[in-house]
Amino acid sequence: MTDQPRTREELYDRIRKMGRDEFILEEMIRYGFWPAQGSLPEDPADEIRRVGEIRRELDQLRRESGRLKNEQALRKQMLKQRLEESRRKRQETKERQEQERLERAEAWKQKKQQEIIYLGEGVSAGLNHTQANAERLQSYGLPILNTAEQIAAAMGISIGKLRFLAFDRKTSTVSHYIRFKMPKKTGGERLISAPMPSLKQTQHWILENILKKITVHDAAHGFCAQRSIVTNATPHVGADVIINFDLKDFFPSICYKRVKGLFQSFGYSEAAATIFGLLCTAAEVEELDLDGKTYYVALGERHLPQGSPASPVITNLLCRRLDRRLTAMAENFGFTYTRYADDLTFSAVGDSQRYICNILKQTESIVTHEGFTINQEKTRILRKSRQQEVTGVVVNNKLNISKKVLKQFRATLYQIEKDGLEGKHWGNSPNLIATITGFANFVAMVNPEKGAEFQQQVKRIKSLHKVKGQESKNL
Repeated sequence: MTDQPRTREELYDRIRKMGRDEFILEEMIRYGFWPAQGSLPEDPADEIRRVGEIRRELDQLRRESGRLKNEQALRKQMLKQRLEESRRKRQETKERQEQERLERAEAWKQKKQQEIIYLGEGVSAGLNHTQANAERLQSYGLPILNTAEQIAAAMGISIGKLRFLAFDRKTSTVSHYIRFKMPKKTGGERLISAPMPSLKQTQHWILENILKKITVHDAAHGFCAQRSIVTNATPHVGADVIINFDLKDFFPSICYKRVKGLFQSFGYSEAAATIFGLLCTAAEVEELDLDGKTYYVALGERHLPQGSPASPVITNLLCRRLDRRLTAMAENFGFTYTRYADDLTFSAVGDSQRYICNILKQTESIVTHEGFTINQEKTRILRKSRQQEVTGVVVNNKLNISKKVLKQFRATLYQIEKDGLEGKHWGNSPNLIATITGFANFVAMVNPEKGAEFQQQVKRIKSLHKVKGQESKNL
């Protein structure tokens, strides 16, 4: 067997591998035209062989170089592909995250339209507790409203508006109340917080649909249908002794937590009670002007505002236990007890008078335990030997108005009718017409005969005042 080329292609391939000169040399040696390698000293053919080896090494190096270039190109291509894949994945991730963000935003939007999950710091913890005591609510005949969505629907407003009205802001550029001060009959000033129309509407809804359906204690006479200062004073007519107490800072002493707890006691869920409590309470605020903008900064905690249509009934409902305890205590000592707002009245006849000290001590104890404070300066003990008054009504022998006061009022009306309104006053209000009208109605409620006389006189004054007003305009 020979390793000689058998075809032309094999021949050309061998020449390419060995080189032309080295192939000829090998063929010459094979055919005997040149001695074999190593036969001649300093054989010139060694140069040809050395050139062939160098050429083969160069070819090998070229192949290695080509292979390395190919690897770099492959690596570059792979890197490019990886970068493109990374960019594609980053873009997909970005698009997915954006889509998820949009979906979360839409879900949050939908959630906000159906739920309220935050109403301010310190008051939002129970907004996710929507479990109510349906049986208790039904026993009171109250609407079953467990969630913000149900409350808003019942009130006929949106979730957003309900959130806006109930939100507890420590600092705000919006106020839901108009605040002003009115003089008290006994001196000093009373802060009135009158709710704006939107909030007032929700408070009226709460009043009509919830608060008025709960029965107050029989001893309560203030702000109750078919009851008045007259019904409050009547049980004490002809008493030998009358004790009057006044509760200090009555409305401000009833805080948001107590109001919230009241609604929970009806059976409402914590979420619903939180919303109702926030709608019915407010903090006192200080108005600050900064950069041409007015800010309302809350001072202290939320409490019942005096001026809300719901506040008076809430006080009566929160005082039910107070009224029960004071009634039981009074009956135990032979006394009669009534309450008109923050005025507590006890009366007794005969031997029961000897328990006055017991009434004083135990009333203070019970009142304090119920979270109120007695205004010691206004505590009075009135015996039959002097004029006895209960919420402005004289009760010595029958319901009446103080003769001294009636005389002063009659004189004031005479002077107004004779000389006009200028320079005249009655009470502490600057609105003289409203004041005399109110007092005339008060007298009519206590003493219809005298009251009718005063009402006619006030009617004449109003008519005269109206005519003079028209004449002044014409001038």
